[in-house]
Amino acid sequence: MRNPEKKRLRRTMMFLNAQKPGLIKDPYIYKPDSIMLDLEDAVAENQKDAARFSLYHALKEINYHGCERVVRINALDTPYWKEDIRCAVAGGCDSIRIPKTERAEDVKLVEEAVAAAEKEFHIPEGKTLIMAAIESARGVMKVLEICESSERLFGIALSGGDYTKDLQTHITGTGLELMGARQNMIIAARAAGVQCFDTVYTNLNDMEGFRKEVESIHLMGFDGKSIINPRQISIVHEIFTPTLKDIIFAEKVVKEIDDKKAKGIGVFTVDGKMIDIAFYDGAIRTIYMAKASGVYKGDL
Repeated sequence: MRNPEKKRLRRTMMFLNAQKPGLIKDPYIYKPDSIMLDLEDAVAENQKDAARFSLYHALKEINYHGCERVVRINALDTPYWKEDIRCAVAGGCDSIRIPKTERAEDVKLVEEAVAAAEKEFHIPEGKTLIMAAIESARGVMKVLEICESSERLFGIALSGGDYTKDLQTHITGTGLELMGARQNMIIAARAAGVQCFDTVYTNLNDMEGFRKEVESIHLMGFDGKSIINPRQISIVHEIFTPTLKDIIFAEKVVKEIDDKKAKGIGVFTVDGKMIDIAFYDGAIRTIYMAKASGVYKGDL
């Protein structure tokens, strides 16, 4: 049941209130890699049914032009999540986001409900992927187990607001309060072979602060960032897309390693930098990212 979409490019994942037709009718025009159609926090308790109605018809009737459609369901301790999954899967969503994930069993519970909905609505088995939001100290401590819990799970995401409340602190803008969670999550994600996404940046008046945070999480190894406004897309895509210099260097590394390996040479230099086989996977990933981003047309 390996779904090739598990590894797709996800630099930006933009949150949208699933109940608001004006928001969900054409977000693809801003070209985020993914959209997050939210049935949880953005929707009032007495509006859950209306939001599902809106979501279902949006998924069925709107051409999102290749933009991934992720649905954030309500938490597993509410009476809403099972019907959220049925509605989202019936509509043909690409993935389900589980909020407040704290253990592998949470993912397995959702996996069972997704599989049942696929069968009920004649959706191909395994089409609907899952991602898990980590929002608590317990979730961070269990993150490797969560990452390894399901073949459907493509990634995990940090929810900084709820996480810092659980830590009894708050978002400071320095990143200090999120450092431990970010590091633990990216290590676990890489160990399990899944993707990892950073939390939203809510101050839309501080684009310079946003840029610095995106640069920081890119250096940490994250795959992308959750966003709340189209203005944030271009900055994330710029930082997460390899530059021409990066691409040229990666091409050289791949070609030189292939050539030197055939000759039995293990260590050599490229543009004055010492290189060995350990650089190969990183160079291949740079080229993959460039291709997926549409800035590379080579054959590698």
